[in-house]
Amino acid sequence: MEINDITDAIIGRAIFIHQELGPGLLESAYQRILVYELRKLGFEVEAEKEIPLTWDGNVLGESFRADLIVNGSVLVELKSTETQNPVFWKQTKTYTVVADLKLGLLINFGLPTLVDGISRVANGEPE
Repeated sequence: MEINDITDAIIGRAIFIHQELGPGLLESAYQRILVYELRKLGFEVEAEKEIPLTWDGNVLGESFRADLIVNGSVLVELKSTETQNPVFWKQTKTYTVVADLKLGLLINFGLPTLVDGISRVANGEPE
């Protein structure tokens, strides 16, 4: 499956969830529902996946937990805040690089309109 097909499905399901529930739930609630919806579509979804920190060829321990990794190729960072802080994009970029993935999605369910809270991070740059 093409990476754009995967991201289209993730964004589509996130928008559906947001339309049904609106903003205001905890991030963990949106995460559980998004995992359920994506698995229903046949995607392989890893939630809270530990990502090790490797430096100078050595694994130095866990660096972070990815909210979601879909089909082993797309990192999804979820938020549920009323503002879109630029640090969220930086965090998603860093997580995508450390996880050695080419694409990340930042989805903030806390905004009134979800499309305002979605950012793609490809090759370290927003799209």
